[in-house]
Amino acid sequence: MESVAELVAQRWDDHRPGLWCEESVGSGVAVLSHHEIAAGAAARAALLADLLPSGAEPHLGVLLDNTPEFPLWLSAAALAGAAVAGINPTRRGPELARDILHTECRLLITEHGRLPLLAGLDLPGVRVLVTDTEEYEALLAPYAGARPDPSRARPADRLLLYFTSGSTGAPKAAICTQGRLAAAGRSLAAQFSVTPDDVHYICMPMFHGNAVIADWAPALAAGAGVALRRRFSASAFLSDIRRYRATYFTYVGRAIQYLLATEPSPDDRDHVLRLGFGTEAGVVDAAAFERRFGVRLVEGYGSSEGGAAVQWTPGTPAGAVGRAGPGLAVLDPESGQECPSAAFDSAGRLLNGDEAIGELVNRGPNPFEGYWRNPAAEAERRRDGLYWTGDLFYRDPDGYLYFAGRTDDRLRVDSENLAAAMIENILARYEGADAVAVYAVPDPVTGDQVMAAIAGDFEPAAFAAFLSAQPDLGTKMAPRFVRVVDRMPVTATNKIHRALLRREGVRCADTVWWRPPGEPGYRPLTREDAEGPLVVSTRGPSSVRRQGLEPRTR
Repeated sequence: MESVAELVAQRWDDHRPGLWCEESVGSGVAVLSHHEIAAGAAARAALLADLLPSGAEPHLGVLLDNTPEFPLWLSAAALAGAAVAGINPTRRGPELARDILHTECRLLITEHGRLPLLAGLDLPGVRVLVTDTEEYEALLAPYAGARPDPSRARPADRLLLYFTSGSTGAPKAAICTQGRLAAAGRSLAAQFSVTPDDVHYICMPMFHGNAVIADWAPALAAGAGVALRRRFSASAFLSDIRRYRATYFTYVGRAIQYLLATEPSPDDRDHVLRLGFGTEAGVVDAAAFERRFGVRLVEGYGSSEGGAAVQWTPGTPAGAVGRAGPGLAVLDPESGQECPSAAFDSAGRLLNGDEAIGELVNRGPNPFEGYWRNPAAEAERRRDGLYWTGDLFYRDPDGYLYFAGRTDDRLRVDSENLAAAMIENILARYEGADAVAVYAVPDPVTGDQVMAAIAGDFEPAAFAAFLSAQPDLGTKMAPRFVRVVDRMPVTATNKIHRALLRREGVRCADTVWWRPPGEPGYRPLTREDAEGPLVVSTRGPSSVRRQGLEPRTR
């Protein structure tokens, strides 16, 4: 098995351009060769070896935007046999301190603009290095002649401690070893025919696994170049793609919708970009992206922890992520039995979602390497000798898998299990919707009611008529409440912030429309409505209860 350290060392004496990035001052572009990257990584690895206390876990935190220092320290950690914890800059106060201390980082790499986040935090035993200072340059200077030596690292060494988000509890730090990351890079480079002439555009945050595993690693494995954008910018995307002659990029969450929302131009196809790889774009937006920009989007799936992956292959139907490989099955999480195949109508719409949607489970060998210092979370993933992904899927009769959301996003309406992602796919057809999120609010009797947040032009009568015309919208799927937002709340990785939407419920600052029981249309939800009795029509008139509608965490 190969180590990432070996991949880094292979770039020594490769003087082709290897990394492009925005200059810190002005609008110019800084360029480093592959050789300069390897040399910079070797210098930082030598510095790291001298700074980490003896006997301490070889962990360092990186609290940076997508600057050259981020991939340099990833490469340095690989050479030193150390591990990087990507620190999320949207975390604050005790939560931020908790992430740094939980991963036992003795060194924190940051930049001047992030120092206010650390003000007042109690970080015992943590040394902070600020990259854009003369002191930092002075620290590195004695190591300028270092050469990359991969012999200090092994494939089994931890390299990444990357936080995975959830709807409840503190983020969990998933472990990724050098061997697993190198193998993932090799696999993706082969899957997408990445060559040394390619340029990978990294605009997703590098503290997140997507940018490192799906973008940086395959570029490193193939000897391709990397172009960095400090933070994702929809308006700068196309100019960056042209400037760097980028051929590949990754995305998560709402990024594709943001790009489609930019003003169209006659030269939208004037670029050499050939592929986008990511998750959660949706069939409609993927088709719109290819029509406008001439770029194919490949929706992939790999559980953040590495316990299951689905590979796209030619012939994969629209909307599917790929065929179920050996060991993968869609199981009912309650009975543990395999779910039946999906049934579709002539338009390709799912007809039996309630019984076909289940949790994706890996019943065979898997490379899940655990969570750092979190045995309870590990036990939740490893149950009965199987790896439970926490993701909902359904499978067609030919074995192709379709993503249906997170298990956290499942709703239970009148004893029927519904997947939020399935309802979102239907509501996305509504002409006025730029973005849709579906989530649960408490039912006054038991279970959930369906609430949707919609960004765009919402017209209540047209929306009600639209719902009535959807043949695959079950009677329990129609939203009871619709929150109209100017902009969908998102996380630092551009995923819709469903936990926040659930927490705020109907008592939010935005306009909320609701459909009273027995009425066909929507009207504004008033304070009196929210504080008065609400009837759940599917339960009949006897189920009148006073609805407090306090948000709850699912």
